[in-house]
Amino acid sequence: MGEKVTAARETKRAEKVYARLLEKYPEATVTLDFKNPLQLLVATILAAQCTDARVNVVTKDLFKRYKKAADYAWVPRDQLAKDIKQCGFYNQKAASIQKTAEILLRDYGGKVPGTMEELVKLPGVGRKTANVILGACFDTP
Repeated sequence: MGEKVTAARETKRAEKVYARLLEKYPEATVTLDFKNPLQLLVATILAAQCTDARVNVVTKDLFKRYKKAADYAWVPRDQLAKDIKQCGFYNQKAASIQKTAEILLRDYGGKVPGTMEELVKLPGVGRKTANVILGACFDTP
């Protein structure tokens, strides 16, 4: 019973904090350039230990070349690493992006899932990335 009470308090507190942040920063937006959930997912993986400005430079060409999950899954990893090299940690990020794309194809029909539980299971995706995707693409505060 105590766990339910604690969870309810935490939820209520989070809602108050969210309301305050929304009031103080009503125009807050994601600074990464994207047109769909897959692009934002890739951009947020690239943004780890990299500036959003640099990611936007890299993804300008990247998103012209890679349009769907299959494009990321099937490209040779060394080519993908070369394409994202400017973002740093490119070998690890290329591996995460490819593994994520494979999971998207296998489990989600190539689409980005819309729940926290599903997103955090993807390689290279933590709660922060998941929250960005949920908020920007699925209208989940």
